[in-house]
Amino acid sequence: MLYYLFEILENQFNLPGASLFSYLSFRAAITIIMSLMISIVFGKKIINYLKKKQIGENVRELGLEGEDNKKGTPTMGGIIIIIATLIPVILMSNLQNIYIQILLVSTLILGFIGLVDDYIKVFKKDKKGLKGKFKIAGQSLLGIFVALVLLLNNQITIVEFDKNPNKDKTEFSVLEEVKSFKTTIPFFKNNELDYSEISNAIFKYGDKFIWIILIPVIIFIISAVSNSNNLTDGLDGLSAGLSAIIVFTLGVFAWTSGNIIFSDYLNIMYIPRVGEITIFISALLGSLVGFLWYNTYPASVFMGDTGSLTVGGLIAVISILIRKELLIPILCGVFLLEALSVILQVGYFKISKKRTGTGKRIFLMSPIHHHYQKAGYHESKIVSRLWIIGIFLAVITILTLKIR
Repeated sequence: MLYYLFEILENQFNLPGASLFSYLSFRAAITIIMSLMISIVFGKKIINYLKKKQIGENVRELGLEGEDNKKGTPTMGGIIIIIATLIPVILMSNLQNIYIQILLVSTLILGFIGLVDDYIKVFKKDKKGLKGKFKIAGQSLLGIFVALVLLLNNQITIVEFDKNPNKDKTEFSVLEEVKSFKTTIPFFKNNELDYSEISNAIFKYGDKFIWIILIPVIIFIISAVSNSNNLTDGLDGLSAGLSAIIVFTLGVFAWTSGNIIFSDYLNIMYIPRVGEITIFISALLGSLVGFLWYNTYPASVFMGDTGSLTVGGLIAVISILIRKELLIPILCGVFLLEALSVILQVGYFKISKKRTGTGKRIFLMSPIHHHYQKAGYHESKIVSRLWIIGIFLAVITILTLKIR
């Protein structure tokens, strides 16, 4: 809304300083400050409200050190993240931008799924929360929505540059905007994968049946990242800190992909209008950092599934929109490790029980952060070290812009 207000003030009234709002970098900076302040200032009020309504965490008895101290800690703190993200985005972004519209709808859908899950856990006293099939159904609905918009909306295009190494670097050799379903493959020269070519190879009808490939892929990515982040949210500050690192990295990719100069210099696809995602990313980053003010050890509030499912799903959707979804295994490597530890633990237990009659375990407990707790590591040390791993993976991910 402020975006449109200052646009009017600049164009019609020539107000000094109003032109600053036409710069993406300025709006992104204001957005991150705004979301940070909202999450810190209003976050405290929300936490007090949650305490007053006795909306506390029902901690499972896992025999872990310090778990008794967590009982009754306010949960559903993901509401703080959602509010601190949506308000600055609505105020500072171009709401006519198709990418912003997709992310706003995604936030509402994912937030609703997480909110229902937390409601069942807290108010219905059911520790299992929303049944898995309903979570997957909601995430699948979002995946279908995102896929259909990508397929049908003509504003979602790319621009390719002349990849001739001998071209004059002082000039842009730009082709026109084209509807394309290309994505980026890390570490490979000419690192692009075209879903249309895969569709044509399988069905031999060009793009006619590309939706058969695109919809399941997008549903899988959203469900995998969203639920992996949910598994990661088991220690104070772990999920929020890792998510902030990941979101910042995605901001780098959104900025470069949406900027014609950087895109040409880095020899990557230029995605018109995608730079506006930087505003959403700034708001999400600010809200996560602000949330960490209360979520670091010892936590005053937990994000709950309202936060973990929403943030994980948004990371997936942003990655898809900026065509970097194949970087997720690297960038979200800690999320992947957490999910794999659960899969391996459950799988090995079932197989060994079937073969020997006694179930055996690979880890002391899963997800893997609980394994290290059982091994005697302090919670804050585990979180700090996983943050460091997250930063390392983020740097590697950014390096894929040049390493091919």
